[in-house]
Amino acid sequence: MLRYALKRVVGAIPTLFLVVALAFLMVRAAPGGPFDSERVLPPEVAANIQRAYHLDESLPQQFLRYLSGVLHGDLGPSFRYSDYSVGELIRASFPLSARLGILALLLALIVGIAAGLVGAIRRDTFTDRVVSAVAMTGVSVPVIVIAPVLVLVFAVQLGWVPAGWSGGRDVARWILPVIALALPQIAFIARITRSSMIDVLESEFIRTARAQGLQTATIIRHHAMKPALLPLLSYLGPAVVGLITGAIVVEKIFGIPGLGYLFVQGAQNRDFTLILGLVILYGTLIVVFNLAVDLLYGVLDPRIRRR
Repeated sequence: MLRYALKRVVGAIPTLFLVVALAFLMVRAAPGGPFDSERVLPPEVAANIQRAYHLDESLPQQFLRYLSGVLHGDLGPSFRYSDYSVGELIRASFPLSARLGILALLLALIVGIAAGLVGAIRRDTFTDRVVSAVAMTGVSVPVIVIAPVLVLVFAVQLGWVPAGWSGGRDVARWILPVIALALPQIAFIARITRSSMIDVLESEFIRTARAQGLQTATIIRHHAMKPALLPLLSYLGPAVVGLITGAIVVEKIFGIPGLGYLFVQGAQNRDFTLILGLVILYGTLIVVFNLAVDLLYGVLDPRIRRR
């Protein structure tokens, strides 16, 4: 198991390096700059600003300087928020994004697994068709459409919950963002759970358990649940990616001052270091979660460790 874990950890290092390198090059290749504005700066002032932020150096020099800072935990100063470093901005916004993502993931797992189990147990019935239809709709409709519809129905027309982050109680203002972020993942999880559970229920060891007179609930709880959820475990890595990318849209729509909102503001302001810091953070989270899923899968399935 130790060899398997070390192999996965070592394999994640070049991935993180590529994330940093590609993000740096893409940000530098984008048109415009952090100090572009309607008012043209005098040449000497523009030169001093470029020199202060090392933007007058060659691209390889800038990359090596930035990479050295990243390795020491320094993501650099923000170009547009002059009183803050990128690390300080991320630390202020990260708790809100983490809370939103965790709540959405928990909701998606609870509702998605339950819906998938119901669909598998009541296969080819009206209930199964409803679950499949709802899941297909959830997969097809993006978050950018779901979130405004939820606001229009439940906040504007019914008035049950606040439409934005500024109004309502602390619990109430989390309801719509969490639901909007979780709905696509609920659909994916329900489909995966249903398909996997159907395959497991048709296995020989399940037929043997039924032949012994065991109740369906007992068979599912003690025999079918674990193998049926293994494919879902593999999906958790991509699910985290979906939550991260979806959170950017959700936070902007609902005005949540989290990492997604910060990313949009950084892109609009051409704040190179802020965008780079957030891309590195997102990439690191994705790699870490995929690594954790791989290791956990290796613990649950010994066949994986022998590869």
